[in-house]
Amino acid sequence: MAKEYPPNMHTAEHLLNQTMVRLFDRGRSFSAHIEKKKSKCDYYFDRNLTEEEVEKIQSIVNDKINDNLLVVEEYYDFNEVKDQFDFSKLPDKFGDSVRIVKIGDYDTCPCIGQHVSSTSELGEFKIISTSFENDVLRIRFKLINKS
Repeated sequence: MAKEYPPNMHTAEHLLNQTMVRLFDRGRSFSAHIEKKKSKCDYYFDRNLTEEEVEKIQSIVNDKINDNLLVVEEYYDFNEVKDQFDFSKLPDKFGDSVRIVKIGDYDTCPCIGQHVSSTSELGEFKIISTSFENDVLRIRFKLINKS
């Protein structure tokens, strides 16, 4: 029952989310729109990002892409992991077994979407733009194919 997101963009979303968590400690995006050409993530925030912060986020995500991290899925009994993760983004009925997606040692979270098998498949991560309105930071991004 995987969501039909482009696997490369969905994996990039995971890297962006973990980078935002590590840099700002505000949690993962509460809303995302993942498409083949460009995508966006919304975060509860108190301002727009500076140019330096945008550059830092891009740099970290691209470093993780270049690290050729393996993307693996593991299944756990829900009761084993229920206190370790936020399951609010999953459908209400996901069963007793939950799928946890791990991107190297960088990101681990429950997910039903499709992913690439290695971050080296992603290409270059580029933030197209950011905006801030009504306590929501929106980050728009794309992946540029490596030639």
